[in-house]
Amino acid sequence: MPFGLCNAPRTFQRCMMAIFHDMIKQTMEVFMNDFSVFGDSFSSCLSHLDTRLQRCDDTNLVLNWEKCHFMVKEGIVLSHKISKNELEVDRAKVDVIAKLPHPTTVKGIRSFLGHVVFYRRFIQDFSKIARPMTHLLEKETPFVFSKSCIDAFETLKKKLTEASILVVPDWNLPFKLMCDASDFTIGAVLGQRKSKHFQPIHYASKTMTGNG
Repeated sequence: MPFGLCNAPRTFQRCMMAIFHDMIKQTMEVFMNDFSVFGDSFSSCLSHLDTRLQRCDDTNLVLNWEKCHFMVKEGIVLSHKISKNELEVDRAKVDVIAKLPHPTTVKGIRSFLGHVVFYRRFIQDFSKIARPMTHLLEKETPFVFSKSCIDAFETLKKKLTEASILVVPDWNLPFKLMCDASDFTIGAVLGQRKSKHFQPIHYASKTMTGNG
């Protein structure tokens, strides 16, 4: 099935999951044409990689070697910089977002938020900050990109460029969940205390609709 058809991405993902069904979450992860093979040692990672490449050969999957990176301790996966213990934003992507001018249409707001929401796990109180702009997406709301919208736009870009590094959960340590709420949003941060310092694992927030 060629890309461009509305069902192509979903069909391709199902195909990949069928091919690697016995490896997913055990020795590898796959999203569309992005694969990550992992192991807890060099030898195990090499063994998993060999199995995965053999499966590609058996099913006639062709790899672009220029886009492949082997036996690395960190790398960019789905626009995130991932290592053994940490998760960061892809600075190249963030630099592009930081240079965007403020939106002048509803479509522009949707486009900007579509870029930023991809990294919302790194931004504390994301929904609260974005509220002036998301309000403009509601039906029958006049489009007025006010000062509060400009402030929200600039704050989100600033938060992205200063985004915290998120840590990988340590299942041997207790977790701590902290929550907060305002009149229209709720927020939370999940983290752990390591070396006497609280380290965030994931930020979450949600705008309340007020429909009961």
